[in-house]
Amino acid sequence: MISSKPSVWNDKVALVTGGSSGIGLAIARLLAQQGAHVWLVARRKEVLETALSEVLSARSDQSQHCGIFPADISDAAQAAAAVEHVSAQAGVPDLLVNAAGITHPGYVQDLSLEIFRAMMDVNYFGTVYITKAALPGMLQRGSGHIINIASMAAVIGAFGYSAYGASKYAVRGFSDVLRSELKPLGLHVSIVFPSDTDTPQLAYEEPFKPPETRALASNAKVMTPEAVAKATLQQAARGRYIILPGLENNLFYWLNGHLGNSVYPVVDFLISRARKQKPAG
Repeated sequence: MISSKPSVWNDKVALVTGGSSGIGLAIARLLAQQGAHVWLVARRKEVLETALSEVLSARSDQSQHCGIFPADISDAAQAAAAVEHVSAQAGVPDLLVNAAGITHPGYVQDLSLEIFRAMMDVNYFGTVYITKAALPGMLQRGSGHIINIASMAAVIGAFGYSAYGASKYAVRGFSDVLRSELKPLGLHVSIVFPSDTDTPQLAYEEPFKPPETRALASNAKVMTPEAVAKATLQQAARGRYIILPGLENNLFYWLNGHLGNSVYPVVDFLISRARKQKPAG
């Protein structure tokens, strides 16, 4: 029997960065299905408009107020403008989902400093900028929920992801402090650790992966954005801080936490085996 109990996100204002594709869009569609007023933020207006049509089609009620705001959230002024626009049009966000992110794998010695800077600008500072912009309204109201999308690369360093992994570790550290500081003030924080997910970002990075990275990834299950979105919203609704979509992620997180430094020899073994599979030349 299907429950008639309304979703906790029903009639809530949700601002989703990176909402034009991938995990962000999947979360936005699911929020719309559950009755939220969904606003998408990303850089490209034409892609946002296509994404908005999907969100509008997913609405449970035609009265849900949904919209877009093109912005580069790695720019503090644009991030603040996005929050200001959504607040003026629909009200202070009840839910902020920081799903905007970029990646570019490669051997650390081959990655340019510009790539390291770009990862931090979008993945970390983008999260900080828009969170800082949304906080005054949330704090004045005394409620709100912030969901930060990190990565399993922020659980243990993943071979080939020195730039990306560091930026996601920064998101993890920021989220830990946010949770501690905001909980007494009535706000909730969640952090999500997805593994490889079938998104445009995953397709983009494929040509840049070192052979070892590709070999290691071939042993892992690729999740769908919809599965990540479902786990994220279900567990956030229950007040969970750490969200681990999929059984493999839960097992890996548990092993990493309980084995401590013993996990590194395991990682070294997997990398050694992957290097043996590396094509010669």
